[in-house]
Amino acid sequence: MANLNNKTIIITGASRGIGREIALSCARDGANIVIAAKSDEPHPKLKGTIHSVAEEVEQAGGQALAIKVDVRSEEDIDNLIAKTVERFGGIDIIINNAGAIALAGVESTPLKKFDLMMQVNFRAVFLLSQKALPHLKKSEHGHILSLCPPLDFDRRWLRNHSPYTLTKYGMSMLTLGMSDEFKRYGIAVNALWPRTVIHTDATSFGGKQSFDRARGPKIMADAAYTLLQKTGREVTGQLLIDEEFLRDHGVSNFDQYRANPESDKTDLMPDLFVQQPEAYVRGTVPPLAGLEDE
Repeated sequence: MANLNNKTIIITGASRGIGREIALSCARDGANIVIAAKSDEPHPKLKGTIHSVAEEVEQAGGQALAIKVDVRSEEDIDNLIAKTVERFGGIDIIINNAGAIALAGVESTPLKKFDLMMQVNFRAVFLLSQKALPHLKKSEHGHILSLCPPLDFDRRWLRNHSPYTLTKYGMSMLTLGMSDEFKRYGIAVNALWPRTVIHTDATSFGGKQSFDRARGPKIMADAAYTLLQKTGREVTGQLLIDEEFLRDHGVSNFDQYRANPESDKTDLMPDLFVQQPEAYVRGTVPPLAGLEDE
């Protein structure tokens, strides 16, 4: 495994939450981090902008470039690629972290919301991967990482929120397809998804009880950091779960990742698309807020 020193990493949705945590983790290795998100001005309720994260990245030991990006815009993505290459000379890794969520069925999902999820989730992975590909080909450490789930076609994931599921499974299927397509270039293409609900400032769900049963974003950052050190010859075409991947790499203390370290609860809330989904079927798990994680 190689460290990430001097590797250039583009992270979408990196102004807060999981994206920010991954940025800081990689920065401690001396990576060049491009913080790409819409949040260039302070939000009235949410902490973090691309500029505040850029400062944190540099304090952690990395080089930072903050670029305002709407991942739905081809013009913005072209600008993102051009400015990244101009500043750092190339691109080694892209992380598709930006996301939009609305947990509702077809009857209750407005077309505008469906289009948003399709564009921010699925289409953005296609767009950024395609635009970055010429530069990833030149890298000896090319990697595309998307935050999307394993494919589980149990209908419980379809009947209650099929529009959202479609966009996330589209990301997963694109991951599998690109891994085979880009294997000849030595580019790794993988996906990562949390075993449990992740509590961040950008997501709200169910009050203190749910907070006590959630993990913080550091578990996803640790899993991503470990995965990104590997090359396409080592790991590619995998739809990975954070906890399982970290266990396979020697991590045994998962209490460190609790969102509330003082909670005495032993049961954690499973995320969508993973095992122990019965609580979602019964409707006992509060839904996540429909926020874009940018």
